[in-house]
Amino acid sequence: MRADSVAAAILAGGQARRFGGRDKSRLVVDGRTIIVRQVEVLQRITADVFIVATDAARFADLALPVHADVIPGAGAMGGLLTALEVASADVVIVVACDQPFLDEGMLRRLMELSSSGDGAWVRTPGGAEPLLACYRREARATIRAEIEEGRLKLADLGARLQMAELGANELARFGPAGRLLANINTPDDYARIQ
Repeated sequence: MRADSVAAAILAGGQARRFGGRDKSRLVVDGRTIIVRQVEVLQRITADVFIVATDAARFADLALPVHADVIPGAGAMGGLLTALEVASADVVIVVACDQPFLDEGMLRRLMELSSSGDGAWVRTPGGAEPLLACYRREARATIRAEIEEGRLKLADLGARLQMAELGANELARFGPAGRLLANINTPDDYARIQ
């Protein structure tokens, strides 16, 4: 897949209620903020990296485009829709801003798997990872319909989208699943990662 047919979106519009409202993208892991770590990995894949968030000023130092939700109040599902609506590329890598250990090889494999259907995501025994995935722009109509019907759970997208899966066995090629899939939802999660 050509790099110019891929964009990457970092979803950073959440309110981090379980983390006291702190900006999780700016938490420091191994000496660098999570979002800087993510941008470094994503820019090795594509020059078209952008952020989905309501407050563009928070990310001015990154010199990346910031897009507000096209449907405010729809949570992560709205962030996903926004990423697909604003992207000009055919395939969009979508990650949550609280995932400090993105792996370039794993993301490139998801890109390969997303060559047909609606995209590809990681799936482990714990379930699918809808915010560690590649989506084809064509999926946006289905996602918009889900939002309009009030169905906002990302976990339910598997019933509506045709997603290829990067399973646990193949995931192990890129490192330990616990590290690759780590995200920070609470202060305890952050302490464990540290």
